[in-house]
Amino acid sequence: MADIKPIRAWRYNQELSLSIEEHTSPLFDVISQEQRNALYGNPFNSIHLSVPLHSETPDEAHKTLENWKKNGAIVQDQIPGIYIYYQYFSLPGSTKQYVRKGFICWIKATDWNSPDSDILRHENTMPHSVNDRVDVLKATELNVSPTHGLYFDESFTLEEYMDEAIKTPIYEVEDYQGVKDVMSVIHDKKIISKFVEKMKHEKIILADGHHRLEGSIIHRKEMLKKTNDQEAAFNYHLMYLTNGSLDDLRILPTHRLINDIKDLDKEALLKKLEPYFIINKLSNPYDVTEIILGKKWAFGLLFEDETYKVQLKEDCISDLRWNFPDSINKLDLTVMHYFIIELGLGIPGKDQRKSQNITFERNFGKSVKRVLKGEVQMAIITQDIDMEVVKEVCHSGYTLPQKSTYFYPKVICGFLFGSIKQNEFELPIDPGF
Repeated sequence: MADIKPIRAWRYNQELSLSIEEHTSPLFDVISQEQRNALYGNPFNSIHLSVPLHSETPDEAHKTLENWKKNGAIVQDQIPGIYIYYQYFSLPGSTKQYVRKGFICWIKATDWNSPDSDILRHENTMPHSVNDRVDVLKATELNVSPTHGLYFDESFTLEEYMDEAIKTPIYEVEDYQGVKDVMSVIHDKKIISKFVEKMKHEKIILADGHHRLEGSIIHRKEMLKKTNDQEAAFNYHLMYLTNGSLDDLRILPTHRLINDIKDLDKEALLKKLEPYFIINKLSNPYDVTEIILGKKWAFGLLFEDETYKVQLKEDCISDLRWNFPDSINKLDLTVMHYFIIELGLGIPGKDQRKSQNITFERNFGKSVKRVLKGEVQMAIITQDIDMEVVKEVCHSGYTLPQKSTYFYPKVICGFLFGSIKQNEFELPIDPGF
């Protein structure tokens, strides 16, 4: 089902690759302003392509890219390959070492709204972020960072080839997350064919990168109106594919920060929630995650001076009026967005995707600090989501609320770039894939 191809990657030249850690950057949707400001100081950091400086335009990113190509800062690999990418990490409070194994390639950006799409999504997107990605893609004709997709193979057909390749890495760095990122490449045509053939039998669940992939889908649709060439470069998108059957997937919660709601009154909000929730006041905001852990429909509400645990009453789930199947309506995140954000805070579900009153924060400690410092009015603390839930939602044809999942760790930007310029996308010879 999934149509993948090897890639002739653009990568930093030999000299810059010696200090590759200085040229990598976090993905556009997780990078902080402080990180941006620091990275903009390096004229060859990948941030200049992925998140152009606020005073620049996507056209400036195009000029930067062309200058890098002209002066040889980045060069294109002559031989196409499948790029193996391993991430070694641990989680707070545990000494267990995980390794997420995967590979980077081209994949056809089939429209996920089509019933025969090869790629399934699980989250809604935010229009302004999609438009931003479309603008950058059109200007540069470059996929700056791979999105993250999941296939499921309990026979682990490809891992032996990846394990062998990773023994001779081309890059090895520790990133901003404290994660060790290692990359190698497979050029062997016979082995690449095994990857291509394996993915023909897979549907891909998009784990991370909904805005970037939607940008590619929109660009593809626009280009197909001009020329119905189903194999042209614009049809493809750069993706990092990992096997969801391995015990290396970690989905962290993403908390909601609420701000700029006129006349937000804590007591009035709690009064609105009282018919639906069991409400308990807590003495320490930093205890919230442990107190709600494993409890169905339980959340933390953090205010500047007080903290509460709220848990939906079992019989109140029938009061949820959104027109979704039970499998969606009974999710923690649906309960949060309906009862707390719509009924409590007065932001209708149809407006929540575009709402400037809702922002997202993965780090629990930062969420607490921002509330205590008065930088936001309140925080809604939630729990992580199970992979089986994500799979169920994808196959149902519905989506989760935006920013429902945070697959950890994030891939980094800067190891390689993928061009959808036709002359740079084409392989020097027909490999027969």
